[in-house]
Amino acid sequence: MKNTALTAIHEALGAKMVPFAGYNMPVSYEGVNAEHETVRNGVGVFDVSHMGEFLINGDKALDFLQRICSNDVSKIGVGGAQYNCLPNEEGGIVDDLIVYRIKENEYLAVVNASNIDKDWAWFNKHNTYDVNLRNISEDFSLLAIQGPKAAEAMQSLTDTDLSAIKFYTFEVGPFAGAEHVIISATGYTGSGGFEIYCHNKDAEMIWNKVLEAGADWGIKPIGLAARDTLRLEMGYCLYGNDIDDTTSPLEAGLGWVTKFTKDFINSEALKAQKEAGVSKKLVGFVLDERGIPRQGYDIVDDEGNKIGHVTSGTMGPSVEKGIGLGYVATAYSKSDSKINIQIRKKAVPATVVRPPFYKKG
Repeated sequence: MKNTALTAIHEALGAKMVPFAGYNMPVSYEGVNAEHETVRNGVGVFDVSHMGEFLINGDKALDFLQRICSNDVSKIGVGGAQYNCLPNEEGGIVDDLIVYRIKENEYLAVVNASNIDKDWAWFNKHNTYDVNLRNISEDFSLLAIQGPKAAEAMQSLTDTDLSAIKFYTFEVGPFAGAEHVIISATGYTGSGGFEIYCHNKDAEMIWNKVLEAGADWGIKPIGLAARDTLRLEMGYCLYGNDIDDTTSPLEAGLGWVTKFTKDFINSEALKAQKEAGVSKKLVGFVLDERGIPRQGYDIVDDEGNKIGHVTSGTMGPSVEKGIGLGYVATAYSKSDSKINIQIRKKAVPATVVRPPFYKKG
């Protein structure tokens, strides 16, 4: 089991630690609901250093990324970021990731922790462009400072104007006493904030200064359980739950990052799938009665016939309803369609809705 540079701090803070993607990670400190609301209404800090980071540079870096990514990487300017997919040859998804453009011919790919080894092998397998690839995952830490008060609470730690960093852009500069830190606005909570990419040697100093600077704004450390409820209230996909090697980006509602204006791995087959139409779709749903949907539960029609399955589900702390994502037969995928979630022996009625479930007031 790997540790992050901050594991000892989490343990000292009394965090509940669990194995996650091969790392010893804090799942909660004071409880998921309290931590969730801290991020929704104020500011919290996550250690997400288990995520993977690959550096890609060279004259053909863009050509390489255009080949392995479904989105149009040429649209990213220096200082910009883009949500993306790595399609496989069988119609599924190797991983979802964020691509940052650091310099003209240099990019940073941030991948899911559980897929670092698989993705690294995939990058190398398809590197027929002689680009320079570096897996820097073990050398860097990543803090996510999330919530509507994040910019105000953290401004004293940097000369960079945090309020000027727009969604899916980043700056490189000093932060909390460390030099050349990436400060990005690519969070996965739907409540604003920043991600701090730093060298492991600076992680503890930055963590401590973040908590000190944010004290007046009620900052608290937040675990992975609240990260999951926050992303689910936004309807964001989680790899391994909602998307995987067998799910098509078109089935998963990721057509918006699947650009057929260029050739990429398996693009012809996916284009044909788009033209023919998919047989199932990933949808959001809200329970009409009390209950908590869970991953793996069947989705059934009014006669009890299975029409799909739940991929992610929870009681949304901010929306105070049972919410989830799941694949259903396309006929049931339109908004306001009525479906049922099989929770033990009861088929609980639910309504298909278009995420996000949580909307800012």
